[in-house]
Amino acid sequence: MNIVLLDTPQARKLLRPFSYTRALAKIRVGVVTIEEKWKYYLKGDYSFLTDSHLRHKFPCVESRDSLCINSTVCPDRVLVEAIKKLEINQKLVKGDTLIATRCDREQLQNFKKDEFDIPYFKNIIFESPITQINNNWDIFLLNEQELIKDFQWICEGKTTQRILDQHTITYNEASIFMEEGVSTKAAVLNAESGPIYIGSNATIQEGAVIRGPTAICEAVQVKAGARIGNATTVGPYAKVGGEISNSVILGYSNKAHDGFLGSSVVGEWCNLGAGTSTSNLRNDYGKIKVWDERGEELEAKNLQFCGLFMGDHSKCAVNTVFNSGTIVGVSSNLFGVGYYDKTVPSFTWGAKGKRIQTYVLDKALEAAERMTMRRQVQLTEQDKKILAHVFLATAIHRS
Repeated sequence: MNIVLLDTPQARKLLRPFSYTRALAKIRVGVVTIEEKWKYYLKGDYSFLTDSHLRHKFPCVESRDSLCINSTVCPDRVLVEAIKKLEINQKLVKGDTLIATRCDREQLQNFKKDEFDIPYFKNIIFESPITQINNNWDIFLLNEQELIKDFQWICEGKTTQRILDQHTITYNEASIFMEEGVSTKAAVLNAESGPIYIGSNATIQEGAVIRGPTAICEAVQVKAGARIGNATTVGPYAKVGGEISNSVILGYSNKAHDGFLGSSVVGEWCNLGAGTSTSNLRNDYGKIKVWDERGEELEAKNLQFCGLFMGDHSKCAVNTVFNSGTIVGVSSNLFGVGYYDKTVPSFTWGAKGKRIQTYVLDKALEAAERMTMRRQVQLTEQDKKILAHVFLATAIHRS
C-alpha cells in the first residue's frame, strides 16, 4: 500500500517553527517520531506530502491508489483497524478533522495544491478518541502518554541490556529498558512513576538522576549530575545536563550545562549556553500567553505550564533566560542579559536591550555546517535550500 503522511496548511502554520524545516511526521513525541509510530502500526511504503519548499527533501510518491493519513495524528490499534477498512473515495473523520482517506492520483494532486475540501468523498465517522498534535505545546503535553505507549511496543519481545555498573541504583527495574551499548556510571534510574527507555550507545554519566517516564534516545550523552524526568524525551545524539522536566528535545542539540528547561520543545541542532533557563510558570499562576499564528498576536492559552519553543539551528549564549511561552524561530543567535520578547523571529542576531539585527544567511549557514560536522553529519544542499527559503519567508517578521 502506498501511504502518504499528509501535512495540512493549518497544521503547518500552527506548528511553526518546527514545520519550517521538516515534514510534520518527523516530529518526535514519546520515544519515536510520528512517522515511526505509523510504520510500526501499519505496514506500507511511506512518503510525505508537505509544504512545497520541503518536498525535495521529503518527497511524495504518487500512486493510482494511495492511503493519505493526517501526519499530526498518532496511531493506535483501534484507529489503524478503522483506517484499514477505508475504500477508495472514502475519508475517516473526527469532527472537523480529516484523519485519513483513500484516494486516486487526481485527488493526491489536489492535496499538493492545498485543496483539502473533498465533499464528494463518503464520510466515515470515527467514534473513538484520537491523539493529535494540534499545537506546539501538545508535543510536551502528550509526551507522557506517548512515552508509555511507545515503550510497550518498542520493548516487546526484546531483552534489555543488563546494568553492569554496581554503583548505578535502580527503582522498579522491570520498567527500565536499555538497548545495546549503553554505559551508566553511578546513576539513579527511578521507574516507579513510569518507564525509562535508554537507546543504543547512550551514555549516562556519574550522578545523573533519571525519573520515568523518560526516553533517552540513541547515542545521547547525559552529563554528570543531570536531573531528567517528568515525561521528558531526549532525541538522538543530543547532549544534556542540568535540570529538564516534561520537555522534548528533537535531536542533535546541546543543553549540556546547568540551567532549567521545563515544559519546552527544542528542535535539532540547537545549542543552549551554560546557565540558560526557561520560565514555565507565571508568578501569579495565571494562564500563559503564547503567540497565536491564526490571530498573529499573543493569546492566553489554557496552560499553567509552558516554557520555550526553539526552532532548528537556533542558539543562545550563557545565562540566557526565556519567559514562559517564548517562541524562537529557526537559526537565531541570541546573547545578552534579560528576557527576550516572547516571539523571536527566525534568523535573529543580537543582544537583549540592543538593536536586534538579521543573522546574515551566509554566516548562519556556515555556523550550521560547522555544528553538523561536529556530529559527522553533512549539511546537504537540500538543507541549505530549506534554510534559505525560511530566511526569505520570515524576512517580514524581522523588519
